[in-house]
Amino acid sequence: MSEEKSTSQRRISRLEKLTRELEEEKRRSDEYLTRLKYMQADFENYRKRVDRQIEDIKRYSNERLVSDLLETVDELEMAIKAARTSNSIEVLIQGVEMSLRKIQNILANEGVTPIETIGKPFDPTRHSSAATIEKEGVEEGTIVEEIRKGYIMKDKVIRPSIVKVAVKPCPKPETLQGGSNE
Repeated sequence: MSEEKSTSQRRISRLEKLTRELEEEKRRSDEYLTRLKYMQADFENYRKRVDRQIEDIKRYSNERLVSDLLETVDELEMAIKAARTSNSIEVLIQGVEMSLRKIQNILANEGVTPIETIGKPFDPTRHSSAATIEKEGVEEGTIVEEIRKGYIMKDKVIRPSIVKVAVKPCPKPETLQGGSNE
């Protein structure tokens, strides 16, 4: 019986050891689970904060541009008022020209530039052809007239130019000479 007792003792001892190890593993597992839950909550809060920041950026990203444009609106209103009090179209033209230059500067500061057209080859990625014109001495496919300016913002066409493009003149039919058309 002593041997049985010894084997039982070893089993009990081993079982107690395994129980302690299991309890330690459960404690560590619970600790990891708690950490994971905190990390998930932190990440969710971070995601919400970033979403709010992105929304704010979208909402207010044009604030400086709008502020600059409002200054130009003020100038246009002053030009109209000055033209009315002086009854001079020249004053109005000067005010509008000044405002146009200001708008062009605002656009340039935003990376917006006009697309060059006259004398350039037609490029369907930058230009839209409204018509073709038969033109002597001009290479076919060359832009000869701009109807509406196009613009590029940085590297992207934001509005294509509307243009007229040169084509070779059609040969004129020769008239019959010396014959009768009866």
